[in-house]
Amino acid sequence: MAHRGTIFLDEVGEMSPTTQMKLLRVLQEKEFEPLGSVQTLKVDVRVIAATNKDLTQEVKEGRFRDDLFYRLNVVPVSLPPLRERKEDIPALAHHFFVVYRDKNQKGLKDISNKTMDLLIRYDWPGNIRELENCLERAVIMARGEVIAPADLPPHIQVLSPKEEGQALDFPSGISLEEVERGLILKTLEDTGGNRSRAAEILGINRRTLLNKLKEYGM
Repeated sequence: MAHRGTIFLDEVGEMSPTTQMKLLRVLQEKEFEPLGSVQTLKVDVRVIAATNKDLTQEVKEGRFRDDLFYRLNVVPVSLPPLRERKEDIPALAHHFFVVYRDKNQKGLKDISNKTMDLLIRYDWPGNIRELENCLERAVIMARGEVIAPADLPPHIQVLSPKEEGQALDFPSGISLEEVERGLILKTLEDTGGNRSRAAEILGINRRTLLNKLKEYGM
């Protein structure tokens, strides 16, 4: 399908040895046999490959073929993690917001400034995929006209600065139960006491939340 065009191969570092060998043949000989066929096809294609692994190290440890690595590594492009280019977050966030707003047919207008501030503060260990998943979740969870901080996952919500009255300040030595109690209280506060909504944000069912409230005497 990509003949005389471009094919993008994602996560090439996860390829099995057998697939690596087949891809190497395509790159070297510019030919292959389609699955279930005995006919050899010629192909002229530009290959762009991506991986989040250190392929040099993978080659040294024998998990990636060195000949395939050198075939792919003609023009290397290093893309820094999202935490090192936070100036890209607003544009990416708005893009995913529009995509999932339209997909879910939600009447949302924008992402609030406080929400965007939280998105910029977070380090995004899962990079752009994590940001996309976060925006998809926020669009689904949103009940107002804009994406609010309460629509984000709880671990991102707690990044708000203290002066805005949003942060959960947990001192060292605090117990896990006290952390959980504080998170539940903060989520209920952000949702105006809406227990069903708070349970959705916390990723638990309403009955579990009610049990927690009873357990902690809230």
